[in-house]
Amino acid sequence: MEKIKKLPEAVKNLSVRKTIFLYVFISLVFCFLLSARIVRRAELVQNTVWWKYADREAYEKLIGQGRGGIIFEPAKRPDSPDMTPGDLRLSEFCDFVETWTGLILSAAGSLGAVFLFYRHKLKIPIAKLEAASERIAGNDLDFEITYENRDEMGRLCQEFEKMRKQLSKNNRELWHALEEERILRAAIAHDIRSPLSVLKGYQEMLMDFLPDGTIDGKEAMEMLSESKKQIGRMESFVDTMQKLSSLEHREMQFSEISGKQLEEELRAELSVLSKDKQIGTVLEVSGMKESFWGDKEVIFEVAENLLSNAFQHGKEQVEIKVSVTGAELEICVKDDGGGFTRDIEEVTKAFYQQNVKDSLKHEGMGMYISRLYCEKHGGRLLLENEESGGAVVKALFRRIAS
Repeated sequence: MEKIKKLPEAVKNLSVRKTIFLYVFISLVFCFLLSARIVRRAELVQNTVWWKYADREAYEKLIGQGRGGIIFEPAKRPDSPDMTPGDLRLSEFCDFVETWTGLILSAAGSLGAVFLFYRHKLKIPIAKLEAASERIAGNDLDFEITYENRDEMGRLCQEFEKMRKQLSKNNRELWHALEEERILRAAIAHDIRSPLSVLKGYQEMLMDFLPDGTIDGKEAMEMLSESKKQIGRMESFVDTMQKLSSLEHREMQFSEISGKQLEEELRAELSVLSKDKQIGTVLEVSGMKESFWGDKEVIFEVAENLLSNAFQHGKEQVEIKVSVTGAELEICVKDDGGGFTRDIEEVTKAFYQQNVKDSLKHEGMGMYISRLYCEKHGGRLLLENEESGGAVVKALFRRIAS
């Protein structure tokens, strides 16, 4: 009984070849039995017609009367002129049925078997595959192909589903690669702009104060020396970025950085950033004699991003606190602006701008780059709003090489 219940499921999961053989075999057996019955009925009808023209008395003497008044024994075929037109047509029709019934029913049964085979075995999976092909051609991969039968068509649907998943994965990887390339280009534009701003500031100061003697030759040489450092930083940055396919692949180049060196670099940066802004600056560096091992270029890029953001949104004062130890380096920048007006988590995403117009200036990358570089340096970037107003950003770098 259990095997009988499982029979439909077993037939459903038969291979395509076995299924078509089974359908045709059942159809031929059914057609053979049906044609035999029809031919037998035609013979009886034809025999009844012929007995109308037979010599009953002579036949009864030899064989006898059939039961029920019907003669079942075959009668001799009468001549055509002896039969009425109706009996003649009926007899000829029975001849046609006896001759062609087997062939006609076999052909019809085979066609029926093929139709049922297509309907039950091929129609649904083919429709699923056609619909899937159309969606894939339209670049729509957000669907799933399901077909339960475990035959060739089921395996074909499974392979098609694997192909769809692989295409979807390839599309995601392609979009991710394109997004990484877009972010990398924006990062290059963003990070080059900072040293260019410093160079521009030094140039403007020299042009404004050198002709009238406001600054002496020593101060001018210091500015030129700082300008040369900025040019060197840009050259190093461009060389590094030429080898990258994404920011995540940038390798850290470790060197020793002292608290005193950090203070000098930051004061030079502040003198340029505050030149055209009526904003006061406070710089505190603790651990002047301490040394920290880290990527100097990355640390100063983050510092410039934080300072640039603070001067852009600050009103009267920007505070910078730097803490240097052998194990970690922390740079904290606070401004008295409006603070972060949106979700802080969104601020560190690529191309985030609080002002839509900033996108025209390739902005919206500073905090994203800073967070990424802090994390690559074993640290993190912390953002918060002060209760008294303004934003506070802390960049933490951990020593990961010596």
